[in-house]
Amino acid sequence: MRWTSSDRCRDAGLLIVRLGFGLGFLYFHGYSKLMHGPAAWARTGDAMAHFGITFGYQWWGLAAALAESVGGLLFAAGLFFRFACFALAGDMLVATIEQYSRPMSAPEHAAKNIFLFLGMFLTGPGRYSLDHLFWGRRDAGK
Repeated sequence: MRWTSSDRCRDAGLLIVRLGFGLGFLYFHGYSKLMHGPAAWARTGDAMAHFGITFGYQWWGLAAALAESVGGLLFAAGLFFRFACFALAGDMLVATIEQYSRPMSAPEHAAKNIFLFLGMFLTGPGRYSLDHLFWGRRDAGK
């Protein structure tokens, strides 16, 4: 197959990336955190201690669960896209730092996701997104 322009399938590629990562975050990370309730939220939220925040662990855990579930859904749909990217990148930053405190740390997955979400933040959701459909944002179709 010969491509005459690098933009030819750009929007379809962005849609595939958005659906894969967004729905993956919702299913593999966010939904399970939401469903396990306040005790699990507190365990997740205690990662904020690495930033000197020693209160509201349950709230912080709920915020992470919402970022990964609602944020993942918004990312997949391309709705409020840059807000979702920012929330997910922040969540992954906390996850990366938290991983370094473990005896057998594995921060690589969360760290790679930061770069994906920041890159997508700059790129935009593409033409096949709800942002583009609802608001016709010029940056969503470029």
